[in-house]
Amino acid sequence: MAMWDRIKDQAKGLQQQAQGARGGGHGAGGHGVGGHGRPGSGSSGGSKAQLVSALKSQLTSLKTELKSGAYRDASMAMCALVAAADGHVDPAERQHVESLILNNDVLQNFPSEQLRQRFNKHVDQLAYNFQQGKHDVLQEIAKAAKKPTEARAVVQTGFVVAGADGYVAPAEEQVLREACSVLGLSPQEFGL
Repeated sequence: MAMWDRIKDQAKGLQQQAQGARGGGHGAGGHGVGGHGRPGSGSSGGSKAQLVSALKSQLTSLKTELKSGAYRDASMAMCALVAAADGHVDPAERQHVESLILNNDVLQNFPSEQLRQRFNKHVDQLAYNFQQGKHDVLQEIAKAAKKPTEARAVVQTGFVVAGADGYVAPAEEQVLREACSVLGLSPQEFGL
């Protein structure tokens, strides 16, 4: 479960980044999150559901900073890409991911109809022509690269959706790596 330990470390780093941004007046911030929280990070293990819950909590701590249209659009593209990672999305899976989106604390910054519309548009693109849809979705995700906090939050949102069932499939890991690439983030930062 080394991947989950790295995700947990990343979640701690995100929390430290959020606390620094709020309390420290460090201005540009956002770099170096990957190395923080690793040494002595204590609690080994815990269930995957607890780790996903921790990631949700970390994202919630950034809620006030995650209100831009770029974050909204990139997150919906990320959710669609994770849902369709294996090349198709059945109606039950689409409904499940849509429910996760609408119940996500951070995404409640945005009107639910905007989220639903953007998510379904991307899923439809991916279902129609996966390769072309994936290219378009990755371009949408890349728009969040300008702000490191938002870029990391997009990947974290993808992990929350991917891990909601307690398991991150290899195809989901692959699309998360690709998202890291277009966002200019190191996949290793997220344990990929």
